[in-house]
Amino acid sequence: MSELKLPTYGGQALIEGVLMRGSRTAAIAMRTPDQQIIVQTEALGAIYRGKISRIPFLRGLVLLWDALGLGMRALTISANMQTGDDEKLEGASLYLTLGLSLTIGIAFFFLAPAWIGQLMERFLHLNTWWSNLAEGVIRLGLLVGYIWAVGKMPEIARVFAYHGAEHKTINAFEAGVELTPENVARASMEHPRCGTSFLLTLVVFSVLLFSVFGPLPMVWRLISRVLLLPVLAGVAYEYIRWTSSHLHLAWVRWIVKPNMALQHLTTREPTLEMLEVAIASFNRMYAEEHQVVV
Repeated sequence: MSELKLPTYGGQALIEGVLMRGSRTAAIAMRTPDQQIIVQTEALGAIYRGKISRIPFLRGLVLLWDALGLGMRALTISANMQTGDDEKLEGASLYLTLGLSLTIGIAFFFLAPAWIGQLMERFLHLNTWWSNLAEGVIRLGLLVGYIWAVGKMPEIARVFAYHGAEHKTINAFEAGVELTPENVARASMEHPRCGTSFLLTLVVFSVLLFSVFGPLPMVWRLISRVLLLPVLAGVAYEYIRWTSSHLHLAWVRWIVKPNMALQHLTTREPTLEMLEVAIASFNRMYAEEHQVVV
């Protein structure tokens, strides 16, 4: 059996479904309300295998942006499957929604902590180093608290279970295990290339970077957080990519433990039925990538 490089395989949990992504094809498998499994495929652009995908730091930004658009389209498709709607999210509406979502996320997780840190510096008379460090701790607390809170919602908890199914399926494949629900159920729910790990790495790197900044006026403090976010995202992507390919080193396994631990907030133990959906998605993606019949 031929293999692609492991980092080319990724995925995302959907509403009663799983997206699996290779370098050429993405597959979306969904459990319909009448308990059937439907799989749709989408050809991926050359961006996933072109020259830009080999340029360190820049590739992270471009690939992440495209993956966000793909993931949002897949979420819309899976939601429509459950409701019977036929609304499509593509073109201008897709990128408007994506841009709005990113703006809200940046405001909540980056600008709000920076604003609070500046207020602490001014009114609590903290020096710049301590106020920047406090900003980072607040940002980290917001991230963990938000993930914990939304995970209490039954609908999101079910999506998190499909996230667990996605991880288990990819882990089982990478371990060379036959992809049956019973075999995949024994695989780990932790995976080093998880988006949750990327978010935690991004926040931790922001703490390290911003903590060394000198005094800044409020407006420049906020502007710096936005301008440096692409830099942080590019570095975080390369960190995740490098650590995931060097897990044979004991010290690398040690430094990624916080990332793995946070994944327990965004994954749940999946049922065998959920694993069937994840396996169907992976098998279709793999078949399209290798042009074989499954």
